Amino acid sequence: KNLNMPYSVKTERTFFQKFLFGILLLQFSLAFANTTTTKMAIPEEIRPLWDSLSLKEKIAQMVMVYMPNEAYITTHQFGAILVMKPHLKDTNQLKETIFNANQNIKVPLLVAIDQEGGFVNRLSNADPKWSGLPSAIAMRSMPTQAIDSIGEITGKALSSLGINLNLAPVLDPATDSRGKKTFIEESSRSWGNLDSTNINHVRAFVKGLARSNVFCVSKHFPGYDSWTNSDHQISMSSAPDSQIQKNILPFKMLVEDVPFIMMSSVRFRKISESPAVFEKKLVKQAKALHPNTIILTDDLWGMSLRSWISGRKNLKRKNYPKADFEKLILKTLNAGNDMFMITYPAKAVEMIHYLERLAKKNRKYREQIEESALKIILMKYKYGLLKPTSF
Repeated sequence: KNLNMPYSVKTERTFFQKFLFGILLLQFSLAFANTTTTKMAIPEEIRPLWDSLSLKEKIAQMVMVYMPNEAYITTHQFGAILVMKPHLKDTNQLKETIFNANQNIKVPLLVAIDQEGGFVNRLSNADPKWSGLPSAIAMRSMPTQAIDSIGEITGKALSSLGINLNLAPVLDPATDSRGKKTFIEESSRSWGNLDSTNINHVRAFVKGLARSNVFCVSKHFPGYDSWTNSDHQISMSSAPDSQIQKNILPFKMLVEDVPFIMMSSVRFRKISESPAVFEKKLVKQAKALHPNTIILTDDLWGMSLRSWISGRKNLKRKNYPKADFEKLILKTLNAGNDMFMITYPAKAVEMIHYLERLAKKNRKYREQIEESALKIILMKYKYGLLKPTSF
């Protein structure tokens, strides 16, 4: 502080002070990087695993990606993979990839598939003998015991392939608020207009699958109340709030049986200008059904969602603007979703990197991301996919 000291001494002292400050800042940054910010309780049984995960590995738990090769899975430590028709051409290769990947990642995979039955029947691509598995519209008129048996048979077939998560049942209504058949009903995918009188039909399917250690995802919250295909365009619903709340009831009635809820890509005009998956109010309502429910997006690489973000049609797959992709991820995160599905593996890695940058810059995002990652790990632990002896 002596202003009369020689310039060289002042300079040296200033440099030394800055050097010490830099070291302290670095130590603080490293400490923050390894500090858990989630407010959720962490059971002692999984604490060693949780503490061993880097921030990037926690974020990777939030990503469900179209199944890449084994090396890609293990390099990026994805939390979930999505099995589709091409993967079922060689079931031995499929099983080998899943098994080997699980041997070389810290947290076992959720391996998902769309196996609703009827029109959406992935198992028939693995073996034609499964082509007769009935649709939801057919099962809803069957006795619950028969539905339970179908669920168990389906579960055993999936489990034998290494698959443990079924993106079903479809809880969307058969008719919209005007009494017109929905797109899901026209596709024979709806379990009907569900209430307390018929919800046990769906529950029987879910419980049959669960006996084979295959768990379910209820979709598409708050009910696909539209007659157009949301994979290709933003589907609209003009349902009043009273109808929307009625459509939510099946999700509420099954929340103890189903650990995941998938958000819809439909835009509910009476609530928001955004598709449901991007609407915080609707995601929050889904989360409120049960504190441990994991909120899953539909495919974020779907044309309709990317077009809605960009405000443009006829988008090219490989030249989607980086700024728009980051906007899509941020919109999904801000809405409160826990797990992000994407069918483009390279973009899944970009997603992880972008979420990591957000978490390092913003403590609020860090807390949200850690809470979602922990929910997913706790689900794996609760349902026996993750055992303490493995770590």
